[in-house]
Amino acid sequence: IGVDDVDHPLLHQADIRIMEVEAERLGMPMDKVITKLYKYGNTSAASIPLALNEAAKSGRVKKGDVIACVGFGARLSWGEAILKWGWA
Repeated sequence: IGVDDVDHPLLHQADIRIMEVEAERLGMPMDKVITKLYKYGNTSAASIPLALNEAAKSGRVKKGDVIACVGFGARLSWGEAILKWGWA
């Protein structure tokens, strides 16, 4: 899967500057990045599920969209997942 295949990056919601830098590195406009940092702040491990839930409920994420989730935490822990929304 390549960057052009991703409809929405969904990054850990720790800091908007981190998300802006990563979007720029990927060559993606910030309007593709799912973020709810302004509403909830840094909610740690809940940040990705919270943002994804709101994006789905609002209709921003649609069936068939590819979402690249990337989270990180203390002591250099991290995880990632690629989701295709609405497919079993």
